[in-house]
Amino acid sequence: MESPLCVSIFLVLCVFIQSSAHGQSLGLGPFGRRPRAAETKKASQETEIRFLLFQEETDKGCQIRLNHPDTLQQCGFNSSLPLVMIIHGWSVDGFLEDWIWQMVAALKSGLAQPVNVGLADWLTLAYHHYTMAVHNTRLVGREVAALIRWLEESVQFSRSNVHLIGYSLGAHVAGFAGSYIGGKHKIGRITGLDAAGPLFEGSSPSDRLSPDDANFVDAIHTFTREHMGLSVGIKQPIAHYDFYPNGGYFQPGCHFLQLYKHISKHGLNAITQTIKCSHERSVHLFIDSLLHASMQSTAYQCSDMGTFSQGLCLSCKKGHCNTLGYHVRQEWQGKKSKKLFLATRAQSPFKVYHYQFKIQFINQLEKPVEPTFTMTLLGTKEENQKITITLDQEITSNKTYSFLITLDLDIGELVMIKFKWENGAVWTNVWNTVQTIIPWSRRPLYSGLVAKTIRVKAGETQQRMTFCSENTDGLQLQPTQEKTFVRCNRNSKKLKGNIR
Repeated sequence: MESPLCVSIFLVLCVFIQSSAHGQSLGLGPFGRRPRAAETKKASQETEIRFLLFQEETDKGCQIRLNHPDTLQQCGFNSSLPLVMIIHGWSVDGFLEDWIWQMVAALKSGLAQPVNVGLADWLTLAYHHYTMAVHNTRLVGREVAALIRWLEESVQFSRSNVHLIGYSLGAHVAGFAGSYIGGKHKIGRITGLDAAGPLFEGSSPSDRLSPDDANFVDAIHTFTREHMGLSVGIKQPIAHYDFYPNGGYFQPGCHFLQLYKHISKHGLNAITQTIKCSHERSVHLFIDSLLHASMQSTAYQCSDMGTFSQGLCLSCKKGHCNTLGYHVRQEWQGKKSKKLFLATRAQSPFKVYHYQFKIQFINQLEKPVEPTFTMTLLGTKEENQKITITLDQEITSNKTYSFLITLDLDIGELVMIKFKWENGAVWTNVWNTVQTIIPWSRRPLYSGLVAKTIRVKAGETQQRMTFCSENTDGLQLQPTQEKTFVRCNRNSKKLKGNIR
C-alpha cells in the first residue's frame, strides 16, 4: 500500500474512531441545524474562547476581553494597523500546535508594514470528537464576528482591515465569522489553509468557507487525496483564488520513507508530524511566503494538474497567474473561483522555477519509441545537471511534445541545452538491429530520432526562447548520444502564437 494512501486512511479513520467513541454519526444531522439561541447558550456554558494579541514575536500572547476596552491598551492593540488573526483547527491532544508560534513570529518579523497579530484560541471547543468540533465552528465564528464588531464600535476599527487566517476547521470558522458579521460591508480578507473536508465537501456556500465571506478569499489545498469517500482537506474550490500546490493531492517530502528524517527533527512526535505532513504543508507554504519575500511562489490558472504537468498553463496574461501566500494579488474578475496550480520543493524555501518545453520529434524508426532523455540546462547564473525526462506517451512519426520542467535554483536566462537519449538495453538491441539491416554510409539515409527544435517558455519571467542544434549537419539523435542546442531565432513569430 502506497504511503499517501496509508496516511489519508489513517486520518480518516481517526475521524471515524473519535466520532464512534462518543456515539456520534458522521451524518450531517448534528451540523448546522441547531437553533442560534441554543448555540449561544451552549458556548457560554461549556467554554471560553480566548482572543490573544502578540506584541513581540516570542511572547505567548495577551488576552483581549470582549467589552473590556482597557485590555486593548494593555495588550498593545493599534487601531491604525491591520489585524491579522490566526484561527487553529481541530485538536486531537488539547494543545496549541507549534506552527502557530512560527506563524506569529513570521507575521511580526517578516512584513515591511507592521500589523496587529492575534489568535482565536478555541481549544476547549476544538478538543472534542470531530463531529462536535465541526458543530462548534459556527459558535466560534459568531464570537470572532462579535469581536470584530466590538472593535468597530469601541475604537472605530474598520472590518476591511481584518485578515483571518484559518487552518483546517479554522478555515470554516473564518468563513462563518464573515457570514455572521452582518452589515453592508465585509471582512477584508480570509485565507483558508487546507480547509477541512469531512462534513464540508459538497456542502452549500453558507455551510462552509466561500468567496461570499470576505472582500477577498484565498485558499491553499494540500491534502485532498480521497479515500473511503473522504479527504482530509476540501477538494472543491472555496475562494476567489484556490491554489493547488503539486495538484493539491499530496505533498513532496511527506512520504512515510521520510519518517527517519522527521525523527531527527521532531523526536517522539515524528509519526504525528509525518501523518499530518501534507495537511499542515499549507501552513508552512504560507509562512514561507512571509519569510522569503524575494522568493515568492508563482501559481498558474489551469483546469487540472494533468494539463499543468504538460506545461500548457504557464501564462500570466489577463491575470492568469498569481502569488501564493500572504502577498497574493487581491484582484479577480467574474464570480467563478480560479484554480491555480504550481510545483514546490519538499522543504523551505518551497519556490521552484517552472518551464514549458516543446520538442518536435521526427521518428524514423518503423515502430513508436518510448525513450528516456536527460537534459542539462545552462543559464547565465547556474548550470542544472541532468534532469530526467520520461514522456507520458510514445514518440510517433512527426509530433511536438510538451512537458513541464521545474528547477530548484534560479539559473538565470537559459542559454544552452544539452540533450541526451539515455541508453537502455531494449533500445540498444533495437538500434543494433537497425544498424545491421541498413548499412551506414558517410551520410546515413536512415536514423532513429530527429529533434528539430526545442522551444522553451519560462513561467516566472514569461520569456520565450527557441533552441536549435549546434551542429546543423547532423540532426539525428541516437541512443547514448548527447546533442547541444543553442539559442536561435528560427520561427520566432510562429513561437509567440504556439507557446501559450
